[in-house]
Amino acid sequence: MRIGLYPGTFDPITLGHIDIIRRASALVDRLVIGVAINRDKGPLFTLEERVAMIEAECACLSSQTGTEIIAHPFENLLINCAQDVGANLIVRGLRAVADFEYEYQMVGMNRVLNDEIETVFLMAEARHQAIASKLVKEIARLGGDVSHFVPAPVNAALLTKFGA
Repeated sequence: MRIGLYPGTFDPITLGHIDIIRRASALVDRLVIGVAINRDKGPLFTLEERVAMIEAECACLSSQTGTEIIAHPFENLLINCAQDVGANLIVRGLRAVADFEYEYQMVGMNRVLNDEIETVFLMAEARHQAIASKLVKEIARLGGDVSHFVPAPVNAALLTKFGA
């Protein structure tokens, strides 16, 4: 069985993330969405909220693609999470050249830690390349319309968080 791990904070999940999930699901039999518990980032949404949003968005994708897609919170090293879920592939989404530089370093470190787990980069579709969770939260916080960047239920959750 081909098992892939797509890690991130997903605070919140965006249409860019969903694009990568849809495309990654064609490469594997099971796709684990690794939801990072990153206390240093101070996420807007709780872990439970982020997992629930991912599960809601991925249920439809899973039935469309035939690929099992599950959310899995993790707080350890990415490579250890990959081993924990049996992944032989780590999926990373790229938006810009700046992303590649950081990801390139991560791959090198992960290869030293476990050279049996490959990393695959997927470029976000052009219409999603500018979407970043951090920017989505900033726009929403300042009362801007983020409906073009996130699924409708996520947009509603952002409006609730920011009291709009």
